[in-house]
Amino acid sequence: MLPENYLEKVYAGFLGMNIGIRLGAPLEPVEWTYEKIQEIHGDIRGYVKDYNMFSADDDANGPVFFIRALIDDAVGRELTAEDVGRAWLNYTREGIGMFWWGGENISTEHTAYLNLKRGISAPRSGSADVNGLILAEQIGGQIFVDTWGLLFPNDVFKAAQYAEIAASVSHDKNGLYGARFMAACISKAFSAKGIDEVIEAGLSVIPKQSTYYEVAQAVMDFYKKHPDEEDFRKCRQFLEDEWGYDKYTGVCHIIPNAGVCVLALLYGKGDFARTIEIATMCSWDTDCNAGNVGTIVGVLNGIEGIPNHYRAPVNDFIVTSSVSGYLNLLDIPTFCKELAVLGYKLAAEEIPDYLKDSYRLGEVYFDFTLPGSTHGFRTNNRFKTLLRHNSEVGYSSKGSLEVLFDRMVEGDQSRVFYKPFYRREDFNDEKYKPTFAPNAYSGQTVSAEVFLDKWQGEDVYLTPYVRNTFSKEVVLLEKVVLEQHQWTHVEFVIPDTDGAMIDEVGFVVESPSPLHNRAFGKLFIDEFRIYGNATYFVDFSKQAVEFKSITPFAHHRGEWLLEDGYIKCVTEEDATSYTGNYYCRDVELQAAIKPVSGNSHGLLIRAKGTERYYFIGFDGEGQVSFIRNDFGIRRLLTVSYKWEHGKVYEFHVSCKGNLIEFEVNGELLFESDQLQNEYGMIGLAVLEQGETECHRFKVKEIN
Repeated sequence: MLPENYLEKVYAGFLGMNIGIRLGAPLEPVEWTYEKIQEIHGDIRGYVKDYNMFSADDDANGPVFFIRALIDDAVGRELTAEDVGRAWLNYTREGIGMFWWGGENISTEHTAYLNLKRGISAPRSGSADVNGLILAEQIGGQIFVDTWGLLFPNDVFKAAQYAEIAASVSHDKNGLYGARFMAACISKAFSAKGIDEVIEAGLSVIPKQSTYYEVAQAVMDFYKKHPDEEDFRKCRQFLEDEWGYDKYTGVCHIIPNAGVCVLALLYGKGDFARTIEIATMCSWDTDCNAGNVGTIVGVLNGIEGIPNHYRAPVNDFIVTSSVSGYLNLLDIPTFCKELAVLGYKLAAEEIPDYLKDSYRLGEVYFDFTLPGSTHGFRTNNRFKTLLRHNSEVGYSSKGSLEVLFDRMVEGDQSRVFYKPFYRREDFNDEKYKPTFAPNAYSGQTVSAEVFLDKWQGEDVYLTPYVRNTFSKEVVLLEKVVLEQHQWTHVEFVIPDTDGAMIDEVGFVVESPSPLHNRAFGKLFIDEFRIYGNATYFVDFSKQAVEFKSITPFAHHRGEWLLEDGYIKCVTEEDATSYTGNYYCRDVELQAAIKPVSGNSHGLLIRAKGTERYYFIGFDGEGQVSFIRNDFGIRRLLTVSYKWEHGKVYEFHVSCKGNLIEFEVNGELLFESDQLQNEYGMIGLAVLEQGETECHRFKVKEIN
């Protein structure tokens, strides 16, 4: 039986992982030696850098996307390494994002990816026989496996088994033992009484004769002789002397870092903050180590064990860098609900009603039921509005976003909002090149329940709004007057933004209160939703090249350029570009396509990744085709149509259920009932060498 608090423990673990990653990431580069960290930062007790927004990180990318093998392939059966290998290929853009592209035979992940592309299937893709022992035992074996531990609470052997299967795509030997150890530790943390019990579970699933076991045991023996917290630096020196990078070579070997993880768990003594701090102060792979132990002690201690000064800056939100810009906008409570749903399915247990009701695929839905959850909400005026979670007030269940408005007078305004789209300007760095497709579009409905608890002052107004990310214009809608001590249903339709994306959806809070009776009190936001059919177009003159992609697309191969109001692709091989709601089902897609050279020019629909999509368009001289790619191209239908280079053609694709229609310049060319993917992204494609242009791109969902 899964534990009663399963979802909350998953939430604590995933938060813990991301807090550890965020703490350790600034000190990961090789310039930050152990000595430099000690000299500059000393005894770390909080984040060493403030971020506008923390960028994507490989340590989060892997745990988020590699488990999708359970959604796409291993449904109703046991997981295989080939399943996870397909997830690697399907969600990764070649040469960018997801993991470190450090070069073949240098980066383990890059090497494994190239092996998979060459047809060397998993687990041979990660084997020591193919890649050599040094590469196979780098740290990646344990840094992408946290979610496997979260999916199998208190089932350490199953957690270890699935983690090993997943890690075998890219690693071998001690690399696999690290995967088993970490997943087992996380699994055991759901019920363990302390760290010793957790580590014992981790060691129980790896060979006693392995180097991984030996370094863990050596750290444990040292700790028994020197158990005081301040002795962790002596233990770190012991690791440097006996198990350091000079003895275990490569870019980032698993063995020294395994020692740091066990060290941090022991000397942290079960305390969340101290554990991730010690892991970071020990140097080497700081974000990986702090992330792994952060998951373990996050689960062990639960939400209440994570200090707010670590939790608040995360604000329930991270970005990732897969091929899906929609999935890259990751609301942590929503993702943890998705994990919990998977966990119940894997355990063959009925999903609780509350979890079924609070997780809605393909829409934004925030019910604030998880302790402390904020779902990424922000304010532009922290002087007048303070946001935090409230565990007592809620519309249909306990939990809401509490908004304190502090002595507002006429003329004061605060925006309280959710960001459905991010720009390069929101980040401090370019790490792992995240790309984004909005999860809010014109035509969709936004709704929320709002409760007013005013202590003094005149009326309090909420004005729904969206912000145009191109012009930065705040588009105000109809003002709502809140009723004291009542829930008010607020609902509006997102207006058209004329081809620009929307980067804020929320409410302007204001009051006409005079100076002698300033508005002071709280309002509570609950059941926040963005849902319904989107209707929008992409004006390429209002887009930008950011993170090496053109907003709001994510490109996979090819050179994609913004020209005079249109997008152009020049490629020596197949190239695809993706946007839209990942869970889009029925849609009408219109585009103006100009074939410049080559014989492949078309659109994508129901695209589930780089290896699973449908292509519709010009395919060879004098013909159009309907093509399915499912790890291999198959032409489902080809018809004659005389087309020419240099002309602009109006494409119109309509798909509903398993039916699809394709028109060019108003002429119906074919109908087919061979659509199989239940949902997917939309986009542009060139399936062989050539050059193509897209001058218009319009989307109308018809679900």
